[in-house]
Amino acid sequence: MCGHCGCSGDKARLSTPGSEIHRHLRHEGDSLQLQQALLAGNDELARQNRDWLTAHGITCINLMGTPGAGKTRLLEATFTHVNASRQAGAGWPPMAVLEGDQHTQNDARRIQACGGRVVQINTGTGCHLDAHMIQAGLATLAAPDGALVLVENVGNLVCPALFDLGEQHRVAMMAVTDGDDKPEKYPHLFAGCGLAIINKADLLPYLEVDLDSIKSALRRLNPHVQILVLSAQSGEGLNAWYDWLLSTRP
Repeated sequence: MCGHCGCSGDKARLSTPGSEIHRHLRHEGDSLQLQQALLAGNDELARQNRDWLTAHGITCINLMGTPGAGKTRLLEATFTHVNASRQAGAGWPPMAVLEGDQHTQNDARRIQACGGRVVQINTGTGCHLDAHMIQAGLATLAAPDGALVLVENVGNLVCPALFDLGEQHRVAMMAVTDGDDKPEKYPHLFAGCGLAIINKADLLPYLEVDLDSIKSALRRLNPHVQILVLSAQSGEGLNAWYDWLLSTRP
């Protein structure tokens, strides 16, 4: 984890299973002040990003989730569907991707192979995208006015939720292979999203996973969340995802 996003902030605590007693871990004053200043700086850049996106009629969606949840596979399926739909005469806005990973351009190449406009953002040792990275990425991406820009954040269920990128929509994604208790283990990301995606539904017959339990946990954390169960691999449930994407347009 990075050292400036609050991973080990003053809300961290130690406790023993079966006991309500816990002990908070606290930062030294200078460190905490530095983190607060960094987050304030990020929020100002996020505001600038939001104003720029609005001025250009661009919708930005922040796709966050577990490593291996299938985020890139979902984007591949989306571009394949959109390109086929356009050839059949259906109208879709211009689409582009800001692809976040610590290293490699592997995922950006996959999106590009599906006909997508894409810019890779490598974070080095960082475990999340921030508003400055998005500002630079948008300038390089040069998406046309009215476009739909999808941000694939670094695979991580903790730090990405802390940083406002200036996006209009947040999507939290997990796979059925992550297990029943993933939302309750990482509540902040799922509590702050408008849409939760449960991917790899095609594997449900082979797993001891209680899908209703996952949905119930999501609704306890976020009563207004919309939930989609789908398989980016088999195509099950993807039409609902495409409908949701189009519904985000202003």
